Amino acid sequence: MSDARCFEDFVVGQVIRHSIGRTVTSTDNAWFTLLTNNANPIHFDRHYASQTEFGQPLVNSTFTLALIVGLTVNDISRNAINLGWDEIRLPAPVFEGDTLYAQTTVVSARASGSRPSMGIVEIETTGYKADGTVVITFRRTILVYKRGQAPTRPIPTPRSG
Repeated sequence: MSDARCFEDFVVGQVIRHSIGRTVTSTDNAWFTLLTNNANPIHFDRHYASQTEFGQPLVNSTFTLALIVGLTVNDISRNAINLGWDEIRLPAPVFEGDTLYAQTTVVSARASGSRPSMGIVEIETTGYKADGTVVITFRRTILVYKRGQAPTRPIPTPRSG
């Protein structure tokens, strides 16, 4: 995909503010929690959650991770393969109704020794609420195609008729 970032487009120290945000709904939280067989009622039992220090359901932390990663894909990893996540931290809770945004900093970039058509990029991403409260930070290592090496999508040919 020619419009997606390639290895050469990552510069150490570069800060990328991702352009879209996403409001978390109660359906997101309940479905993701139940889909992953997470039996902790703090995520889907409003009565139980009301008795905790939070007074309301917490958004499943793995949903938060997945959502923030998803917000970064167009800018970071459309031409990449995930190698791993490190140092995942959750400094503040996420609640249903919170709108989340993301920002990524490029930590390192080097050519791959075993895959000449790719490079290895380490990034640090911060997810935050609309009021600026940081809700998640993590490092991610990705294997990114070099320019001209990424898989391509077919270009449709209009048919007359």
